[in-house]
Amino acid sequence: MKKLRLILGDQLNHKHSWFQEQDDEVVYFMAEMRQETDYVKHHIQKVVAFFMSMREFASWLQERGHTVVYYQLDDAPNTQSLTENLEQLIAQYDIEQFEYQLPDEYRLDELLVRFRESVNIPVQSCDTEHFMSSRTDLQEFFKGKKQFTMEYFYRMMRKRYDIMMINDKDPEGGKWNFDHSNRNKWKGETLIPHERGFRKDAREIVELLEKEGVKTIGRITEKHFNWPTSRADGLSVLRYFCENLLVHFGDYQDAMDPDQAYLYHSRLSFAMNSKLLDPQEVIETVIDYWRDHSDDISISQVEGFVRQILGWREYMRGMYWMQMPEFATVNKLENINDLPDFYWTGKTKMNCLSCSINNSLDNAYAHHIQRLMVTGNYALLTMCDPSQVDEWYLGIYIDAIEWVEITNTRGMSQWADGGKIATKPYVSSGSYINKMSNYCKGCHYKVSKKTGEDACPFNALYWNFLSEKRAHFENNNRMNMMLSLLDKMDKKTLQAHQERAQDIIEHPENY
Repeated sequence: MKKLRLILGDQLNHKHSWFQEQDDEVVYFMAEMRQETDYVKHHIQKVVAFFMSMREFASWLQERGHTVVYYQLDDAPNTQSLTENLEQLIAQYDIEQFEYQLPDEYRLDELLVRFRESVNIPVQSCDTEHFMSSRTDLQEFFKGKKQFTMEYFYRMMRKRYDIMMINDKDPEGGKWNFDHSNRNKWKGETLIPHERGFRKDAREIVELLEKEGVKTIGRITEKHFNWPTSRADGLSVLRYFCENLLVHFGDYQDAMDPDQAYLYHSRLSFAMNSKLLDPQEVIETVIDYWRDHSDDISISQVEGFVRQILGWREYMRGMYWMQMPEFATVNKLENINDLPDFYWTGKTKMNCLSCSINNSLDNAYAHHIQRLMVTGNYALLTMCDPSQVDEWYLGIYIDAIEWVEITNTRGMSQWADGGKIATKPYVSSGSYINKMSNYCKGCHYKVSKKTGEDACPFNALYWNFLSEKRAHFENNNRMNMMLSLLDKMDKKTLQAHQERAQDIIEHPENY
């Protein structure tokens, strides 16, 4: 039976059972399409990374004797539509059965379900064989519960896979979570090694994107593209992380610095989200290295890393499939303001935002605290439309695929879901940013000042937000202390905060 098998751009799993045996009756199909480059305006490095990774994966398949049809963006047969390309190939190759791996994005899942119903040949779908939990595990785990907590899911996953467990009940180190050890400010007291980078020549793809008129955001050094785009690259970055960065990863996991693009973070997220690397192999590699070097590396470093992958990453995917498609439009706080233009330029006098946004534009990257407590914090405090925030985050980050982006953005960052993912909104005044970074030292504004033209804008925005949205938080125990402080605030001081906040929201270009 002649089979056509589809491989999407984020399904580059070398270990998948599909590829273990060569079969002359199977044709694999991959394509660079305007359908995917244009549904949101992506960072140029993100498009380059996917195209380069897809091309290398297709070559890997061909070297192993598999038949591969690969459409580059400007190839004549490429209709730029996934379903039209599939219909064309089914007729061209007399295909008798179509097979695909279940997509991780809802929009593509729905597209392929509709396509399945429209064709007159058998269609089979299978798992991507990547994640450590299924689409429905989280739904079953929280069945009958009104509140969802990642920590309980994380503990269940630790037990299921026997990861850092003494026995079937007790975790190594006597604690499940070393989060309190993962909140240090980096003050230059340790040497941060240069990232494991690459010098890939991306000029051909950049020229192709320009020729075809693909609209992108961000910047690229096209002669020296710096991200892993093959399995070998990904494994190299993983080894480098273990040998050079793991020793302080947990310590400075939440730290921020204007002169450090990556600190001790691994830069593995793109390789994992495109499935070049498997989450279980990443976890096991890091744990094995820690066990061999436990005299030098504390348990808090490795547990913080494992929690991001086994806990948060798997949890966000489960929440995505549990709540879509309604989740994509939920807006419990009814925020409608526009995201300021400086999110696309980095031109603002607020140093924390300028550094975080410019790092994103330069590297298609920012770590989770920059995303949550700087760019996300400002967007929420200024009550921006969560759909605009979603679009920006989905476009600008190299690792952003909707299943992981929208849950972190609309749920965790913007609290648009009313607290299903985050029990309280992650908002702060300038004090948290100052506590976790060196941004405030080089800023036009003074974080210590609460009111006045040179006061940190986050300070006014914070109290204004609590005042504007307090009805949403009055029954939230985690907000009691801050609402109590709001109630005790001098009325003139609150009015000054509100007036300045309104000016910031209406005229962000002045700040």
